[in-house]
Amino acid sequence: MTQNFVAVSGFVLLFALMLLRVPVGMAMGLVGVTGFGLLAGFGPALKLIGQTSMRTVTDYTFGVIPMFLLMGAFVTNSGMSRELFRAANTFIGHLRGGLGLATIAACAGFAAISGSSVATAATFSTVAYPEMRRFNYPQSFAAGTIAAGGTLGAMFPPSTVLVVYGIITEKDISRLFMAGIVPGILAVLMYMVTIMVIGMVRPDMLQVAPKSNWAERVRAIKDVWAPLLLFFFVIGGLYGGLFTPTEAGGVGAGGAFIIGLLRGKLNREKILMSLLQATRTAAAIFTVLIGALIFGYFLTITGTPQKITAFLGDLGLGRYGVLLLILLMYLVLGCLMDAMAMIILTVPIVYPVIVSLGFDPIWFAVIIVMTVELGLIHPPVGMNVFVIKSVVPELTFSKIFRGVAPFIVTDLVRLGLLIAFPIIATWLPSHL
Repeated sequence: MTQNFVAVSGFVLLFALMLLRVPVGMAMGLVGVTGFGLLAGFGPALKLIGQTSMRTVTDYTFGVIPMFLLMGAFVTNSGMSRELFRAANTFIGHLRGGLGLATIAACAGFAAISGSSVATAATFSTVAYPEMRRFNYPQSFAAGTIAAGGTLGAMFPPSTVLVVYGIITEKDISRLFMAGIVPGILAVLMYMVTIMVIGMVRPDMLQVAPKSNWAERVRAIKDVWAPLLLFFFVIGGLYGGLFTPTEAGGVGAGGAFIIGLLRGKLNREKILMSLLQATRTAAAIFTVLIGALIFGYFLTITGTPQKITAFLGDLGLGRYGVLLLILLMYLVLGCLMDAMAMIILTVPIVYPVIVSLGFDPIWFAVIIVMTVELGLIHPPVGMNVFVIKSVVPELTFSKIFRGVAPFIVTDLVRLGLLIAFPIIATWLPSHL
């Protein structure tokens, strides 16, 4: 069997296994070991499993993932999300569509301390959805706003997606975090504009909530000191050179734990719940990561990355034509697998292509994150959509996708802006 035949067969088998609902990490590991065994012998292939697993789970650099996950779990279970929503609501809740605007603002704040899109969507399904329904906001609009707001977790630091991209490509994680800030703020503003446009086109659809007085606003601001302090301490320390990314994750987890205890928000049950949540999520990510690394070794000995680079270069489409093909690939993969699996599987293949075309790797990281965000909300899968459906069973998938459609259009426009003006992502990192 030739290397090309084994490589193509490996990809076909991988997608077949995923369609059969085999977990992505297991599927990649199985195909990787089998393909590596066929080309290099099954003795070395079996040794590869143990060596890759042990090296991955004991690597100090990878410790940043469970630490930031634990920080997000403590933040979620200590009720900071509700306080952020209440604070945002006191300032802008009285505007047309104000509860939707407050949801987007609170999602951005929560994303900045949790770094998880799925956690953000799940949390605000319980915090913001009942409040919007209380003021007779349509189910589709309420669910669509939460689904879109949840995607902000992939952009703002500490984004686990950017962390994994940095580890794979050996890029400075603090620079990647910095690159996501301006595009993240742009996302918040464009989502808010989308809600305001909906409010102007359909004013009867979005009721206006009572306006809060300044005393209520001051009390709400006092309630959000904890998440603000945690964010500026962790991210400020990272950018100021006080911490490495892994140390920043540890400090963040410890800080979230201490703040939760001092404020009486974390009891024994919530602490155990946070540890369990972080452990489960980290185990899932590391399973995918180990499987993808094994699959990556298989691709390496077949020369697939180099062959794909040469193939795309010979198409004569130009650098932006090749970039468009890559982004379309991500949109299609978003229908088949979760965001983390997409990043781990594809970045080792497409990264050499991007570098050979002369694109900035930091800018491309933000492009990938934005495309992955689309995968979280666009049909037929949409991970955030499934999360919201599981939290609010009364919703139907059709209602959620209908509500999220305007935000998908907004994301496509934002993606176009970032491609046309790379400085949106590269300006802050260049001033580090």
